[in-house]
Amino acid sequence: MYLVAGHGITVGYHRCFTHGSFKPNRPLKIALAAAGSMAIEGPVLRWVADHRRHHAFSDRKGEPHSPWRYGESVPALLKGLGWAHIGWLFDVEQTPRAKYVPDLLADKDLRRVDAAFPALLLVSLLTPAVIGGLWSMSWQGAASTFFWGSIVRIGLLHHVTWSINSICHAIGNRPFAARDRSANVWWFAVLSMCESWHNLHHADPTCARQGVDRGQLDSSARTIWVFEKLGWACDVRWPRLVRIDGKRR
Repeated sequence: MYLVAGHGITVGYHRCFTHGSFKPNRPLKIALAAAGSMAIEGPVLRWVADHRRHHAFSDRKGEPHSPWRYGESVPALLKGLGWAHIGWLFDVEQTPRAKYVPDLLADKDLRRVDAAFPALLLVSLLTPAVIGGLWSMSWQGAASTFFWGSIVRIGLLHHVTWSINSICHAIGNRPFAARDRSANVWWFAVLSMCESWHNLHHADPTCARQGVDRGQLDSSARTIWVFEKLGWACDVRWPRLVRIDGKRR
């Protein structure tokens, strides 16, 4: 459940719908939108709108969740990390979807998945309990898998995603030239489905692979590669050596 919902966010919500790193066929498009919804991070249209606004104003005024919002002193950064990690979710300001996702609003499949978010939320919450109950044929098994497969899984995935907004814009290595403070945080790569190779992503947002250097695993990029080999995805924007080297500091 963690891998399915997590890659639904990283491959579907993020690299596909936000940045157009590849073009999925219709069944894959719907499956990725549904899988991302099961992370319970919000409906697909709102998530993408927020993230496109993040890139439009990254670490500047207008950015929804920059850790540098309050300044550069240590107290200001600590306050900003709290805002970037979770505080921004309670902001009353809503990103206008008509402005940031007109292409997705024109897609009737994505509009339907977006509207089905409450039902997908229930599927995400209840599937582990149903599997655990049937596997063990007991209410105890259902309760145990609900706790670990739903509550803990969703909480962990949320904090991992939020940490890309907070930690990966505050600390880490910056080998590529970007107009913001995005950074690579190597020890966070596996848990984040390799989204923490964040500096290259902000230097080249449409690139389908974020971990481009030796030793930088990227399970999300490998998933896209599998989709391409199966014929489910096309026009994949793989990194080109000349382009990548041109973006190094």
